[in-house]
Amino acid sequence: MASVGRGTVLDPGAPLSIAYLTYRGKPHVGGQGVYTRHLTKALVDLGHSVEVLGGPPYPDLDERVALTELPSLETFNDHFPGRMPGWWELDDRYDVLELLQFMKGTFPEPLAFSARAAHALVDRADEFDLVHDNQCLGYGIRRIEKRIPTIVTLHHPITKDRELEMADAATPWKRLSVGRWYAFVKMQSRVAARMPRIVVVSQNSIDDIHTDMGVSRDRMRLVPVGVDPELFRPLHGVEPIPGRLITTASADVALKGLSFLVEAMAKLRTERDVTLTIIGSPKPSRSMRLIDELGLGPHIEFVSGVPDERIVELYAEAELAVVPSLYEGFSLPAIEAMCTATPLVATDGGALPEVTGADGETVLQCPAGDADALAVAIGRGLDDPELRARIGEAGRRRVLDRWTWTRCAELTVEQYREVLSMPSNVDKLRRNGRL
Repeated sequence: MASVGRGTVLDPGAPLSIAYLTYRGKPHVGGQGVYTRHLTKALVDLGHSVEVLGGPPYPDLDERVALTELPSLETFNDHFPGRMPGWWELDDRYDVLELLQFMKGTFPEPLAFSARAAHALVDRADEFDLVHDNQCLGYGIRRIEKRIPTIVTLHHPITKDRELEMADAATPWKRLSVGRWYAFVKMQSRVAARMPRIVVVSQNSIDDIHTDMGVSRDRMRLVPVGVDPELFRPLHGVEPIPGRLITTASADVALKGLSFLVEAMAKLRTERDVTLTIIGSPKPSRSMRLIDELGLGPHIEFVSGVPDERIVELYAEAELAVVPSLYEGFSLPAIEAMCTATPLVATDGGALPEVTGADGETVLQCPAGDADALAVAIGRGLDDPELRARIGEAGRRRVLDRWTWTRCAELTVEQYREVLSMPSNVDKLRRNGRL
């Protein structure tokens, strides 16, 4: 066994072996999937070894990143959301655990995935220096942390999702259903409060996680996410389509504010020809009902399952990108749009002002949850080509100065090394034969 110090994982320059956990890592399901793909690639670029243990829908990864699939019952999949599994599908106790959680009306994946991940890793402690959990925070993560040094990324507190969904619930029965669905949040708060280090993507999220989840500030560190400036770049020779807007709605939930953008679009169409491209899949929701009620179907296009290169083209075809969210822990769509020099309209929800900058300089900003104000901000951008050009260029400069995946990975590795140097984790490394 090597001695502690130079030539071991505690050496500041030594490559690390990382087990990365993501229960929903496909990019189309949201920012966590984008974070998974690009952070793991950047970690490998820095010389580290990464194995992703993922649940369905499985992540899209760089070819150098290994994937170990941890199958689930997929009770909430794209084709049959909320389906009841058959008894013949129950292969082990983890399937039974997932089914029981599902039958109680709560979202079952965080608890069930964490249990499967703990089972997969318990006998592999000698293979990894550290485990990085991407916002699962099930009880199984605590079991892993007792055996292997562990760090967690918490993008934002899911308490905000619950709060907004409860406010949006129209009936007592719906509020009861939402409350049961988000029962897993209590588990996540308990686990997060006991983890030695939480990586958080914005100062706003640090404040909210401390307030809502009881995580002490001294356990949290700010590590912003990134963007690939070589991929998300201005496309010269592609002219924007007059009146074209673009937004991302990988998950059409209250928090994302899509319904307010639909209402704003209806107001705008009374005086001008406005069309909207939505990066995401149409699913039964309040927003879809509004689109039908307002007769906007012919003017809205949903695009999903396309490569990043096509998304960059869609940004180039739009006069404005819009982030109508009621709350964001960071907002990858915002910085991706800004990086392409597409002028951005965004609300002041959550961390968005921290990310997008000052109104009129790098963004056209408006209050969250206000369709009239959103329509005014969009109209202001559509009416002023010089303003659009100035905000687009300044927005790209802001992103290039602050956020790249390489920098995100470098800061993340700094946190890995701090966690590994904790006395309790040095003891774990010794027991696991990693020192």
